[in-house]
Amino acid sequence: MSQLQRKITLYGLTMIAVGSCIGAGIFITPYKIVQAVPHQGYVLMVWAIGGLIALTGALTFAELGGLFTKAGGVYVFLKEAYGSLTGFLYGWVILLVVNTGSLAALAITFSEYMTFFVPLGQTGKILLSVAVVGILTLINAVGVNVSQGVASLFTMLKLLAIAAIVLVGWFFYDPARIQLSLDLAKNVPADLSSGLLLALIGVLWSFGGWHHATYLAGETIKPQRTVPRAMLLGALIVTVTYVLVNLAYMMLLPLADIQNSTRVAGDAVGAVINGGGKIVAIAIAISVFGTISIYTMSAPRIYYAMAQDGVFFKELANVHPRFRTPTTAMYIQALWAILLLLFWGTFENLITYVTFMDIAFMALAGASVIVFRRRMPDADRPYRTWGYPVVPAIFILISTAFVINTLIQQPKQAIAGLVVLGLGWIVFTLVRFRRNEAPEE
Repeated sequence: MSQLQRKITLYGLTMIAVGSCIGAGIFITPYKIVQAVPHQGYVLMVWAIGGLIALTGALTFAELGGLFTKAGGVYVFLKEAYGSLTGFLYGWVILLVVNTGSLAALAITFSEYMTFFVPLGQTGKILLSVAVVGILTLINAVGVNVSQGVASLFTMLKLLAIAAIVLVGWFFYDPARIQLSLDLAKNVPADLSSGLLLALIGVLWSFGGWHHATYLAGETIKPQRTVPRAMLLGALIVTVTYVLVNLAYMMLLPLADIQNSTRVAGDAVGAVINGGGKIVAIAIAISVFGTISIYTMSAPRIYYAMAQDGVFFKELANVHPRFRTPTTAMYIQALWAILLLLFWGTFENLITYVTFMDIAFMALAGASVIVFRRRMPDADRPYRTWGYPVVPAIFILISTAFVINTLIQQPKQAIAGLVVLGLGWIVFTLVRFRRNEAPEE
């Protein structure tokens, strides 16, 4: 069987980590955060908390990424720590919910913002979304050098666009028009703790993807050093970027306007520059396009690794003989995302559902670093989590609190996720029986 090739550099992997996070979320979700926590200081605080989760997660996952350098990332951590069933269920959820749902939602977002320039009806937007997913999948199937090149290009473009928004905020800020109130002791929102956890839905949706660098360990040059460094750099870059751009929003728009704006970036720049909405629409389109490209490349490595381990359909382990990419896994993922687009058309209601499932497995994967410290104390660890066990504990506790709060506040989405898990267990059992193996206890 053909093997994946190690060609991804530190710069390329860092751009993938950053690009996986910075997509549509930062341009869409700020109004939801303000609705949950109507206070400028606490808005910045909840974005900083999201960064803390990403940073503590990156510090934790960096040790895991150095310990297990084969393709598959989080799937590998979960399988090695808890067994094949847990690893399979993660890949199952990524395939049916998290990654394909995100792909579909991102594609729809891209099409929505293209209506600034081209009139598109609902059918036109869906067809454009399908075309974007299909074309980018074909591009990334050509080879990992092309993939990291596309990721690096569009990540740099989106960072430059966000930098422009930040500069506009600082240059056009007028204290006489907008008062910044960052004092956390004044005008404290009612039921603050619940509000912060509710706001984290949009924040964690926006931060989602920082761990995608671990999926590509099998194709990274010197992965023991490169994967940890790329994840840490990526988490820091994204956190600073998100805090600065949200501060810029609040320097350009009153909090009440942000609360009612579903296109806050365009409204913020448009408030001080004629035609600012179209300028920002270009930036958003570039950002989303780049993120879709990364998602079509990274997650299929999970299905590839699962198939190689014998816990998923063996066809997904196929590697193209010329391009050395897991094309079968990539095509199946694209097909499912396209089916979701054709039958659903929009994924705004899936944000909570997707984030709930994703963070639940992230917390479980984070806890695996403790499992491996006890089970494999003498294993070679090129990177050891700074602040262990406090740093992993922070990541696990905050993530668990978010999951529990979502289960209470948004039970429909949580129950739907549990149903998907149940179906995954059934499929896992059938696959094992197909291979004449008894399912794990």
